[in-house]
Amino acid sequence: MNVHEAITKHSNAQHLHLVRFAELDAQREQAIDAAVDLCRSGLPFSVDAINAITAQIIAHAKEGISPLRSYVSEDMVRDYVNKG
Repeated sequence: MNVHEAITKHSNAQHLHLVRFAELDAQREQAIDAAVDLCRSGLPFSVDAINAITAQIIAHAKEGISPLRSYVSEDMVRDYVNKG
């Protein structure tokens, strides 16, 4: 494999890694929005889905260049809703 092919292969792998991160991050944002909506409505909510996706993001980040995300607590959601 020549240098150009190696660089192209590496660039493609990084691109695919970041595409997967973007997919997971969008899923996480949807889960956060759902928890916030339930909390605003005074209904019971869970952060389990948010944190399951967060765990996937953290595992995925170990394989490449994507950023990390933090785990979310129910108190964090309540604080966010109460500030808004």
